[in-house]
Amino acid sequence: MATKIRLQRHGKKGKPFYYIVVADSRSPRDGKFIERLGSYNPNTNPATIELNFDSAVKWVSTGATPTDTAKAILSYKGVLYANHLNGGVRKGALTQEQADAKLAAWLEGKETQIQAKKDGLASSKEATKKAAFEAETKKKEAMAAAIAAKNTPPAEEPAAEEEATDEVATEASAADEEAPAAE
Repeated sequence: MATKIRLQRHGKKGKPFYYIVVADSRSPRDGKFIERLGSYNPNTNPATIELNFDSAVKWVSTGATPTDTAKAILSYKGVLYANHLNGGVRKGALTQEQADAKLAAWLEGKETQIQAKKDGLASSKEATKKAAFEAETKKKEAMAAAIAAKNTPPAEEPAAEEEATDEVATEASAADEEAPAAE
């Protein structure tokens, strides 16, 4: 019997949620399966992947063929790397302790990458929220100033006319003073 590791779709339209399952290659996509290995939720950022690591390694080592998407998920979680290291242990190139140490180092590095992505997303979300809040406060202040300008009574216009006539008078007297000096 040819077995495949593949995704079984659940959820509603537009919001998929997948189970990672081992199934006979002849069974339908959402049909009968042999074992459920975990779940995959692409709706979150970063995508949430829950996986029974030991069971997945066992199935990959016994010859279950993952589909393209399942292969990407298994690679992301380190199952394919663990299978590769186990092959090295079987051939005698590594000891089990060395393989475990390499896998632990790889998993730790991967976890730091995931955490860095989560932190970056959280900080960018916070920065976006802060910028939106500042823009909203500026908009409210501008609206308040416009309303205040609309509701204040107009300033006295005769005072403005007096200032304008004073300026004209001073310009005229300055022109008169310059004219005799030019003669």
